[in-house]
Amino acid sequence: MGDYMIRAIAANANIRAFAAVSKDTVEEARKRHDLSPVACAALGRLLTGGAMMGSMLKSEDDLITLQIAGDGPLGNVIVTSDSHGRVKGFVGNPSVMMPLNPMGKLDVGGAIGKGVLTIIKDMGLKEPYAGQVELQTGEIAEDLTYYFAVSEQVPSCVGLGVLVNTKDSTVRQAGGFIIQLMPFADDEIIDRLEKNIRSLPSVTTMLDEGKDPEQILKLVLDGFDMEITDTMPLEFKCNCDRDRIEKALVSIGPKEVQSMIDDGKPITMNCHFCNTDYTFDIEELKKIKASMKR
Repeated sequence: MGDYMIRAIAANANIRAFAAVSKDTVEEARKRHDLSPVACAALGRLLTGGAMMGSMLKSEDDLITLQIAGDGPLGNVIVTSDSHGRVKGFVGNPSVMMPLNPMGKLDVGGAIGKGVLTIIKDMGLKEPYAGQVELQTGEIAEDLTYYFAVSEQVPSCVGLGVLVNTKDSTVRQAGGFIIQLMPFADDEIIDRLEKNIRSLPSVTTMLDEGKDPEQILKLVLDGFDMEITDTMPLEFKCNCDRDRIEKALVSIGPKEVQSMIDDGKPITMNCHFCNTDYTFDIEELKKIKASMKR
């Protein structure tokens, strides 16, 4: 079975939960952007978290964008997701290399450094909603947990993991979960949930043991009645195409397009999200410029 995520409720709807397996999605991102192991871990975590947060959106046309702007060598990390499990993203420096952290793991926090996390929700209103918090660790899961608490006032626990094969740098495992307490959850629920989370293995350990999203949530929500409310596929998918890139060319204006024509060489435009190149020859550029006069 391919990548997918689930949504669930527990403890008489006092808890809502999300879990995902995203190995193929993260591997697709790795191949498209030729990511180093630490860049793959960083982008993979944010892709997984972004996909689950996208599933929280209420309207089919809503979009959510997660932006990490850090001062580390990785540069910015940007992910966009819709409410259907379609997610895309890129990093500023895909080839960054870092020594392992003191625990012998990929140093995502060191690669990202200090900075801010910004969440932008485009819900079809006049202005998109934007919330911003300072990065706490740069390890992404902790930063999303902090964002939910500070910006949305929702007590949450986020777990994310990407395991990269040491021999060929392909993605071995990827996935995560988000657990959220609804208002008025009593102390007994909170205490039991905190106990479960403290005893939980890492996300990559659970995935490497063969656990799927349902089994991960059963561990997190041990002792609670859990009801899965939705299951949806998860994939790396960019909505760019030649027509969209052509519109971008039109938007820069006739003078700039004429300058490209005068250079006498085809131009290539790149989509940052999926790293796809679109090439336009001189005749195509002339047609684009002519269309501006209509």
